[in-house]
Amino acid sequence: MNINLENALELAVTWAKEVGEVQRSYFRSGHLDIETKSTVHDVVTKVDKLSESMLIERIGKYFPEHSVLGEESGEHDAHSDYLWVVDPLDGTNNYSQGLPVYSVSIGLQYRGETLLGVVYAPYLDELYTAIRGKGAFLNGVRIHVSDKTELDRSVLGTGFPYDKGIHPVNNIDNLSRILPHLRGIRRMGSAAYDLCGVAAGFLDGYWELGLKLWDVCAGVLIVQEAGGHVEPFRDDRGIAIIAANPLLLQKIRDYIQ
Repeated sequence: MNINLENALELAVTWAKEVGEVQRSYFRSGHLDIETKSTVHDVVTKVDKLSESMLIERIGKYFPEHSVLGEESGEHDAHSDYLWVVDPLDGTNNYSQGLPVYSVSIGLQYRGETLLGVVYAPYLDELYTAIRGKGAFLNGVRIHVSDKTELDRSVLGTGFPYDKGIHPVNNIDNLSRILPHLRGIRRMGSAAYDLCGVAAGFLDGYWELGLKLWDVCAGVLIVQEAGGHVEPFRDDRGIAIIAANPLLLQKIRDYIQ
């Protein structure tokens, strides 16, 4: 590898904040040009597209030899060992509704291993960052996953796939099994933010299925660097993961199929 990760992280933070500023300027404006994608539940706004084009332009300027994978425009393959994985606006449903939990997610992989992650929640002004082997941080302060080990004291996050109305594997069964055993459940609406919530100990754990690489690339590294574990729980429904501290993860796994 011949890239300075500290410099790359600094650039990614700058890009995330620039994109976040644009997202704040349109938020609750009524001028989002909302469209649907795979289903009526799967929405995209002009801000998603603008945010992604900004990120691709900036990556192309500073790292023209790197590949990029974006949620809206797919893969821009430069036949490189380096791949930037970006979700320009994770939580579009929230954003389009005027709900303030949404985020910009930027990860950098080298030969499939994530080296750095940035997740920025613009409205909340929360910046989560990690470099592999260097710890995880929220607004520059080191963070660590929750140390809870009992489900009945835990608050977990989850989410549901866009095709939940037509696909039988939709996570509702998992929710109904585990919910009676928890202190609480939260559905934040942004997988990247859920993972960062686990990393910071705001959520004690999280699980979801039907995810894509851009949803989780940065967030998984941030959880791992905050002392948490992330494990797959099935392989037939996109990316399906549980995230928590190691002890709690095993107890969550008893209910998640």
